Order: sequence, then C-alpha cells, then structure tokens
Amino acid sequence: MNFESFCFDSRIASGIRATGYSSPTSVQVKAIPAILEGYDVLGLTQSGTGKTSAFVLPVLQRLINSEAHTRGPVRVLVLAPGSAQVIKIHEKFISLGKQTGIRCGAVFSADDSELVKQTKLKDLFHVTVLVAGPDRLMELINRAEVDLSQVDTIVLDDVDCLLEQGFSFEIKSILTKLSKNRQNLMFSATLPSGVSSLSAAVLKDPKIFQIANTAPVETVKHICCPVPVHLKQEFLKALLEDIEFESVLVFVRTRRWADRLGARLIKAGLNAVSLHGDLSQSKRKIVLDGFKSGEFKIMVATDLAACSIECSSITHVINYDMPDTTEIYEHRIEKADIDGKKGVIFLFAADEDIKQVEEIDKLIGGHLSLHHLENFDYKMAKPEPVLPEPVLKKDHGKSYRFKKGVKIQSHGAKGRV
Repeated sequence: MNFESFCFDSRIASGIRATGYSSPTSVQVKAIPAILEGYDVLGLTQSGTGKTSAFVLPVLQRLINSEAHTRGPVRVLVLAPGSAQVIKIHEKFISLGKQTGIRCGAVFSADDSELVKQTKLKDLFHVTVLVAGPDRLMELINRAEVDLSQVDTIVLDDVDCLLEQGFSFEIKSILTKLSKNRQNLMFSATLPSGVSSLSAAVLKDPKIFQIANTAPVETVKHICCPVPVHLKQEFLKALLEDIEFESVLVFVRTRRWADRLGARLIKAGLNAVSLHGDLSQSKRKIVLDGFKSGEFKIMVATDLAACSIECSSITHVINYDMPDTTEIYEHRIEKADIDGKKGVIFLFAADEDIKQVEEIDKLIGGHLSLHHLENFDYKMAKPEPVLPEPVLKKDHGKSYRFKKGVKIQSHGAKGRV
C-alpha cells in the first residue's frame, strides 16, 4: 500500500512527498481510513510508529473536505503532554499541511523564556488547529482568551501520559467546553484503568486497534543491575564501555540531573547529549536531529522530553533513575522496541528499590535477569562530603561547633552524622 491509496488532496500529497514519506506504517494503515470516515478512534500504539502523522493527515483532509476556514475559528484541538510533544505535533501539522494554508497554533506551559515560542494570544482566534498542553489551555479558557465553541475534532495524544501527569480534571473540564457533536481520537501506548475509563466515557462506537504495542518478554531483553546509589555514575560509564551499542537512551528523573549527567559523560570522553523541557526550541531540534542521525550516540533525557524522540537506531535503554510507576517503565520500554527491533533495557537498582524491582519483574512475567560487571568495584567507598565554609561557621547546637575542615561520616540513617 502507498499514500496514494488514501486519495489525499494534492496539497496534502505535496506535504507527504516533501516530508519524504514513502509508504504508510501499520498504525497509519489502520487509523487513516477510520478517521477519514468520521469514526471515533482508540489507537493503542507506541511512539516512533508514525502515530502523529496517522491523525494529522486525515484531520487535514477532513478540514479540506468540510471547506473549513484556514484562519480560524478553532476546529481541531489536540491535547498532548509537555511542551516538547506539543511542539512536535505542531511542527507536523505545519510540515504536512504547508500547502493547504491551514493555520496551526501551539500553547503550552514553559519555564524557559526561550522555549515560549508559541502562538501569541491575539492570534489564537485566527488558527484552525490548536495543539495545547491541558494546564496552559485551562488558563486561557478561564481568562476567555480562546474560543473552542466550533471545535468538531478532539485528539488526546499519549493519553496515558496525560493522566499519569495528573491532567484528568483538566481534560474533563476542557471536554465540557466542546460541542457534543464531535469526532474523538485517542492514542495511548498503554491501557491502564484510567485510559480505559476515559475512553468508555468519551468515545462513541469507536474503531479500536492495537499496533506494535509493547510486548516486553518477546521483544525486549530486561536486565537488572544491582548498584549502590553513590556508584551509579561510575557504573554507567563502565557499562557503556562494556556493551556494544548503536544508540543509547538514558532515563533520569529531573531536568537538572539530565544536564549534570550528560555533562559528566561528555567530560569522560563519551559522545553524549541531554534532552529536557528547559532547552530552547532551536537547541531541542539540534539535539533530536543529532541523536536521530547518529551524531550523538548517548542521550540523557527526562521521561516527558523523551516523548518527542523518534530514533530507530536505539539499541539500549538505561533506567539510571528508577521509574516511579510501572506505567512509566512501559513507556521507557517503547524506546527499546522501535520498529520491532529487539533491544535491551537496563534497570539500575539499589537496595531501597526492591519493591519497584519486584513490581517490574511481575509486569514482564518474571523475565528480569541480573547482571554484574566483572571488573567493577562494587565496594568502592562513598566519598565523604566536606561542609561548605558558610556552614562551618554556624553553631549547630549548644555544645557543638564544627571546625574548619571537619568531614561528615555517614552512618546510613537520615539526619545522623
């Protein structure tokens, strides 16, 4: 099958050719006809399978078929988790719909002033497609700075991520602002109870399909690496030297640590880069394009930022920080199974992570294996921190005063020195 089979408008076909697409992916073969016919859709599919284009293309075609105005009002609303994902979808609408003249806007919350390259408020009334983060959109709704009364298509992308991030209330509130006579499209990598309940409440006689969804036992090798917290950095460096890889994705919990760990890997002579929500749009594009092309071999990323990664060369995924939930682990698995390639996923685990390890092992059917590096010194002592000068000068009790140069000896209990 090729894209000509869908009989897209010549302007959309031009966008497809310009993007370099040759033939539709499995998710596109399933989703595009159903969306074109006006059905509600629940697509269970992972990232990197062409999912975004699977709804962008038919949505653009339906706008053309209905002779929608190209400069507002808003007819299509897309909700996505995080600024990186919002920008990615926004850019996809622009690239595929460039010749159609249909204007697309993007609004999202961001801490970095450079990242706030989103649609100006005065222009929101002149876009036909709006891609948004739920929290930012709610702010605009409450201030009457956006009109959603004409929306007849709603897309909830990565809905499991949206619910995991606590946007259930915002999603339900936004849905009440829309016309009941609308097309509802939902895409999710996993099907936890929250997604199942929301789909049952929102979708009407939907077409449901599951394409290349995570199959942990069959497609990904899961390895647990017991390692003390204070040795994780050195262990990561040793592991990267020990394995043969094409591209490696390292997951950390915070933006700050993504930057710090990425910098330390670079200092160690490794070809690494970091990705998180504080990067400017131009920097984010450089990082993503460089990782996809192979210019960067190791990427350290937060879970939210990783939603925008589409790289088929990832051979190893490393859980440097333990995922907070099994659902987050499932999302990380996706990155080790792009295009059905069998990858390897490592899980760094300290003694205090036993409960989470057991839950993950249960999730994948008891197929979690252990791995120890032969030449790694697991008994390496934890560095003894030295109090900074301002702290040394403070009185820490009636009968105690630290002297300059005194070191703290940890005894393993919180608050004890």
